[in-house]
Amino acid sequence: MKKLYSYMLKQYLGPFVFTFFIALFILLLQFLWKYIDDLVGKGLEWYIIAKLMFYASSTFVPLALPLAILLSSLMTFGNLGEQYELVAMKAAGISLRKAMKPLVYLSVFLSIAAFLFSNYVLPVANLKFGSLLYDVRQQKLAFNLTEGIYYQGIENYVIRAGRKDKDNKTIYDITIYDHTNRMGNTIVTTAEKGYMEMSPDKKMIIFTLFDGTRYADITNIANYRKTRPFESTKFDKQILTFDLTEFQLNRTNEDLFKSHYTMLNIQQLNEAIDSLSTKRNEALQRYKTNFVKRYPIIQVRDSLHDKPSAPAKIITQRQADTMQLAVLKDYSYEDQNTILDAALKGARAAKDNLIHYREDIKSREANMIKHEVVWHQKFKLSIACLIFFFIGAPLGAIIRKGGLGLPVVVSVLFFVMYHIISITGEKAVKTGEWNVDIGIWLSTLVILPLGLFLTFKATTDAQLMDTESWQKFFKRLHFKKK
Repeated sequence: MKKLYSYMLKQYLGPFVFTFFIALFILLLQFLWKYIDDLVGKGLEWYIIAKLMFYASSTFVPLALPLAILLSSLMTFGNLGEQYELVAMKAAGISLRKAMKPLVYLSVFLSIAAFLFSNYVLPVANLKFGSLLYDVRQQKLAFNLTEGIYYQGIENYVIRAGRKDKDNKTIYDITIYDHTNRMGNTIVTTAEKGYMEMSPDKKMIIFTLFDGTRYADITNIANYRKTRPFESTKFDKQILTFDLTEFQLNRTNEDLFKSHYTMLNIQQLNEAIDSLSTKRNEALQRYKTNFVKRYPIIQVRDSLHDKPSAPAKIITQRQADTMQLAVLKDYSYEDQNTILDAALKGARAAKDNLIHYREDIKSREANMIKHEVVWHQKFKLSIACLIFFFIGAPLGAIIRKGGLGLPVVVSVLFFVMYHIISITGEKAVKTGEWNVDIGIWLSTLVILPLGLFLTFKATTDAQLMDTESWQKFFKRLHFKKK
């Protein structure tokens, strides 16, 4: 049995590692397509891009791991069935349950590892990835002077080069507008030819200009806007330097991102949820107290679902007009208008306060729900890994097809179904339409019976893929109807 278990593990681990990295690579390509505009043209060092891709890959593990387990288990048992190795095991008295035993233990180990990864590694990876991606997206495009185009990337300067040589350093017909005095195009430098090169530390760009003129408007005298006095200075050679430190990647303090719900472990999430719940209840009680103090005539219920003590009476417009006349009959016409305007303003203010209170409570509850969703997802990942094994392994034994053909198609169909249900449930939870427990665990509850059914059928040698057995089944149904 030890040789059999060792053989089963070898047959499984190869496809598992292969499919895991393939799935991770495909998800990483999706990330690159999504953020390609934020990465290209910013002069980022290779190690910055490598770190970003590594952190992004770590955040994709919750998607890649269940898919890899499903696909590899289906491929493994499909290969064994296609090569009649499962038939040989059964002929030797080894049932499918015994053959699956070492892989079941391995799946349990992977599920535990997935939970530990989701609880301890994934929050750190989300923190590193989120902070680095934020800095990259805030990064300015690298200095790139295009001929014939006014370049405004350097603060307080506008530069134009009429033509550039192939060496990308020699430029002609140069115009530089200096806006450092915040008074418009009052200082202009032109040159027929020049060179541009980076400083050794790449913090400065140096322009060496030849045969040029510097024009400067004189703005420190009276009526300069009418007389437009200026001074011009010709030069044979002039060196200008521009600061490029703003083009370098500036890292933001990661402590600013640590409180985000995707960057917390279970203990931190529990503390955050308790804190948010306490603050929400305090805010709700504070709003109720303030509202009763401002408008004591209005009865405030503890909940929107609470029923009033007595049924509300329906008052017609005529009855309302009669009541209004009865209340205001002792006042003059001007006083009546003043009283009605004040009452109308008070009613509008009460309505605005209620809307503000409701939106604030909704915002607090939405934030608390997001924390609860992440809390449940940490357990959901490990359970999904285990269930997908019990779908892939028996399904592979039933269809008896290995390789990357039919198993890939079947695996993708099951995983897409699971993923769509999972996303739908999560969105319904975040919008408040569904309960957190139902929305997050719905996809698991859907695939769990499927895994149990396939495992039962595979271990009892049911002929699910046998067309003759299905024909006999439908014929029996047909005769029963007659």
